[in-house]
Amino acid sequence: MRRPLLVVPAVVLALAVTGCGAASTGETAAPAGSPTVSAPATGSSASGSPASSPAATEGRYVDLADYESDPAAFEGATVVLFFAAPWCPTCRETDENLLAEGVPAGLTVVKTDYDTETDLRRKYGVTVQHTFVQVDEMGTELTTFTGSTTGEDILANTV
Repeated sequence: MRRPLLVVPAVVLALAVTGCGAASTGETAAPAGSPTVSAPATGSSASGSPASSPAATEGRYVDLADYESDPAAFEGATVVLFFAAPWCPTCRETDENLLAEGVPAGLTVVKTDYDTETDLRRKYGVTVQHTFVQVDEMGTELTTFTGSTTGEDILANTV
């Protein structure tokens, strides 16, 4: 008796169609092994320590652990959480763009692992990878959007 092997291709197709790489999903991820903190266009430290210039004037791309370890270092900046998955091509594209081009002045993009940060996803209602959530200094959601792949696009979608 011959059994059809359509289940695996159907699952792969479903994953591709349901948001991985779709501009409307809005969530991104970086490839495994990418730096957790990158030097933005304005030249912040790649060591994970905040650069000496004020957050309000420099752009930064940091991981969630760095952001949570010293939230006061980001006061005055526009902070956007970037829910990224390493298996998402659009997330990888965004990560590569932010690393190569940097982040516009006054913007901090906080790379947040979509797969492991389930409580944070639930808090902000994030249901797909490559989602951006702008938060204020108290962590209150200001706006949510998807589809951005560059620092300039991210900044343009903030309030």
